[in-house]
Amino acid sequence: MKSSRLVSLLLLLQTRGRMTAAQLAEELEVSVRTVYRDVEALSAAGVPLYGDAGHAGGYRLLDGYRTRLTGLTAGEAEALFLAGAPGPATQLGLGSVLAAAQLKVRAALPPELRVHADRISDRFHLDAPGWYADADETPHLPAVADAVWNSRVLHVLYRRWREPTDVERRLEPYGLVLKAGRWYVVAGPGPRTYRVDQILRLAVGEEEFTRPDDFDLAAYWTAYQRDFHDRLHRAQAVVRLAPGVTLDRAADHRREQDGWTRVTVPIESVDHAHAEFLRLGTGIEVLQPPELRERIARTVAELAERYGNFGAHGGDRGSGTRPSSRGGTSRAAPAQAP
Repeated sequence: MKSSRLVSLLLLLQTRGRMTAAQLAEELEVSVRTVYRDVEALSAAGVPLYGDAGHAGGYRLLDGYRTRLTGLTAGEAEALFLAGAPGPATQLGLGSVLAAAQLKVRAALPPELRVHADRISDRFHLDAPGWYADADETPHLPAVADAVWNSRVLHVLYRRWREPTDVERRLEPYGLVLKAGRWYVVAGPGPRTYRVDQILRLAVGEEEFTRPDDFDLAAYWTAYQRDFHDRLHRAQAVVRLAPGVTLDRAADHRREQDGWTRVTVPIESVDHAHAEFLRLGTGIEVLQPPELRERIARTVAELAERYGNFGAHGGDRGSGTRPSSRGGTSRAAPAQAP
């Protein structure tokens, strides 16, 4: 809608300062001619908007002009409160700041939007860390966040996975990323990625650094994840999958006469694939590489031998049966839930 686009244009100039018509058109995903018309509409409405010609020109608002935050839709108010994850904010030392900001925004909302915001808080809770993993201890996270914000150089003792494990590093922290409950700092020179929980010792230096103007944290992280997965899955396995069984990243699907599907799957290593494929039980058959097929065959043989000798060890261990007073066996009563 034009009204929404005019508000977006106004907020862009308010937050970024001078912008050219081409830059505004790219941000708003409209033509430059549309930007010209929108600027004329804002000027006619009394907004102090000025255009400067020349190489360094562009549109800008009169110094000191600010627009009030009005016109929030119900969806925007809901998204605003959903975006504020209390867990990560607390880890960064900003829990009370986030709570105060949300309180102020909530107080400024009209009653009908306040209901939507409260409903989001009541019905949705964001919990980033995964199951079956202890939370990482990140005592240096607030100091790293402060260095990111103030462009201060860090001198750290960092533990990595290869020898020598403990190394000293000089970091220029560009930004922080929270991925699956784990914090990473992206730092120059490079840049490179470091796990915050692996920082053993930290000292904030007096030196300041200049963050590259063209550095985009979100774009860097997207490329980093893509490169990580490409490096991770350098080998391949050829497997057969039972009907209804699927595998992520599988390719070259070929349906066979018995209903099974032959696919090619990228794998990290024989050890990793061995553990992952065993989880599928009888729903998978590994064909290639030979060392992976032999490894799984040995494991299955060991399991068959172990459970094949089940009767020789008494027959009732873990069987859920017990001797009966009448000489036979009776089924044990199921355990009651607490």
